[in-house]
Amino acid sequence: MEQSGTNPKILLVGNPNVGKSVIFGWLTGAYAMVSNYPGTTVAVSRGTTTLSNVTYDVIDTPGINSLLPMSEDECVTRDCLLETPAIVIQVADVKNLQRALPVTLQLQEMNCPMMLVINMCDEAERAGIKIDARKLERELGIPVIMTVAVKKIGLDQIKKMMGEVKVPRYAFRYSENFQNAVDQIEAILPSNIVGRKAVAVMLASGDRRLSHQLFPKLPDTTREKIEEIVRKLATQYAEPVNFLMSRERVAAVQSLLTGTIQQQTKGRPLGAWLSHYTMHPFWGFVFLAGILWLVYKFVGDFGAGMAVDFIENGIFAKYISPGAIHLADKIFYFDHVHLVEEGRVIGTYTLGAAGAPFWLRLLHDMFVGPYGLVTMGLSYGFAIVLPIVTTFFIAFSIMEDSGYLPRLAVMVNRAFKWMGLNGKAVLPMVLGLGCDTMATLTTRILETRKQRTIVILLLALAVPCSAQLGVILGMFGQMPLWTFWVWLGVLIGVMFFVGFASNKIIKGEGNAFVMEIPPMRLPQFKNVAKKVFSRMEWYIKEAVPLFLLGTLILFLLDACNALVYIQRFASPLVVHVLGLPEQAANAFLIGFLRRDYGATGFFDMFSRGQLDVVQALIALVVITLFIPCVANIFMMIKEQGIKTAVKMTCFIVPFAFFVGGILRWILK
Repeated sequence: MEQSGTNPKILLVGNPNVGKSVIFGWLTGAYAMVSNYPGTTVAVSRGTTTLSNVTYDVIDTPGINSLLPMSEDECVTRDCLLETPAIVIQVADVKNLQRALPVTLQLQEMNCPMMLVINMCDEAERAGIKIDARKLERELGIPVIMTVAVKKIGLDQIKKMMGEVKVPRYAFRYSENFQNAVDQIEAILPSNIVGRKAVAVMLASGDRRLSHQLFPKLPDTTREKIEEIVRKLATQYAEPVNFLMSRERVAAVQSLLTGTIQQQTKGRPLGAWLSHYTMHPFWGFVFLAGILWLVYKFVGDFGAGMAVDFIENGIFAKYISPGAIHLADKIFYFDHVHLVEEGRVIGTYTLGAAGAPFWLRLLHDMFVGPYGLVTMGLSYGFAIVLPIVTTFFIAFSIMEDSGYLPRLAVMVNRAFKWMGLNGKAVLPMVLGLGCDTMATLTTRILETRKQRTIVILLLALAVPCSAQLGVILGMFGQMPLWTFWVWLGVLIGVMFFVGFASNKIIKGEGNAFVMEIPPMRLPQFKNVAKKVFSRMEWYIKEAVPLFLLGTLILFLLDACNALVYIQRFASPLVVHVLGLPEQAANAFLIGFLRRDYGATGFFDMFSRGQLDVVQALIALVVITLFIPCVANIFMMIKEQGIKTAVKMTCFIVPFAFFVGGILRWILK
């Protein structure tokens, strides 16, 4: 919080889901994930931009509703503001200025030079909302810019007006008791603290997070004086001081907006009808079932059917694998060895596999054998998984950009209360369908440690990532439809059972459900394309190397005959409990590295007729509930500590096989 010599910075600040990441990408040229729901940004994104020959560090911060943080991601933003002086670009949703401007007043207390960017003006026009931006600019005393960021309308004004940024001059003071306490605290704080007035307001409001950070740096006498002022103020009121001070800021904003906003009555547009029915207690679930069916058909029939068949059988089987085998034969088996006598070639013969040294045969099989890096590793990664996950990425990105996901959160809020959670918890879970590792990070948007712990456990246990889910949906596309609904029912049942039990076992409290619902909109092709290509890049860089590593492990285990012993050792569990062939142990073994690779193994076994429909269903249930990938385990350790992560892992593995055994018994 103390001032330090740093490069000039620009902080993008604002409520969740207002378009900060779009503006960040436009300023810096760097891509930050953009979605039509709150909570996408949970850690800062950094880039640079040059304005008037000055290079600035640009930081995209997580969304906030107040500088008095209620969650980990709000703490990140508050700490960025207190770290060093910076220019602030506050981004606001034109339809929710009543929620954005209280943050503006808090930024005024930070003494930040800033501008206000009012975004999504096209949606305001459709809703019949008119804003007098010039009046608001005069009242605040800072540049106010109207934009439609996704269409780049008005963004040029941000750079043009950067030289006009100022500290807001709106004349706002708290009521007498609050203001006196703030003034007293500010007077005794060291002069080198960034945003002294804002820090004084936070301390007067009873911000324990800030006091724990700041007090160790203060002299004992200063700390004792501040504690006495805060204690004396709190005893004067029955309600929390932070709530009362926040209410005064809201009242000031209402006065500020008088005559600035005009609402015209318009007919209900299609988006409003969709918004209503996607959250309806009955029709919302009908809508959800329809979406699941469309995704099932698109990923299962097109992705796993046509696309996989074209790449696996039309490209890999006809060209890549035979070509790799032919090349490996040439390199490792030394075909056409010349016989030379007295310097003259008198004949040739083919050495062949049988006559090649053991180490050459080993190298040959490492690349093109049954567990070869090309014939299995690349074939799994590119011919089977990539076309499936690409179709899933497309479907998921369309749902993200349409604004449907927050409505799903509203629908499940009541059910989630049963698990000690609220509807906001569905966002990390839905993000888990993209990547469980990143979804674990986004649990920071949840307010209490108990909620974060339960959601991280459920992510690791019952939420398949995009790569795994793509393979699973692709496999269900080749199976009877009832198997999909059984699999889905088991997952939902497990999720609510474990969530309910966790709520009873883990100590702590839940929290109220407050979420901004963005408007339904037609997905933007550019946004969807960027997300799909970004996720494909992630898959190729992160998942494919692990596929190759997994293949290499299987090859080495096979080369030293360890696979046979592993299959025999796992036979009581895999064969007698789950009713699967011994070879299924290989898929579970490699599932320790990545669950999607394990699912791909079952996909391959089912395609070859080594699993019947019931066996395939049991295998998919167990591999879905199986231990999460290595990257997710490391993220669990980072977010919850190694003890909690180990406990979760030790619970998940046997529980997955227990559920599979119960399912087999029922299906028999």
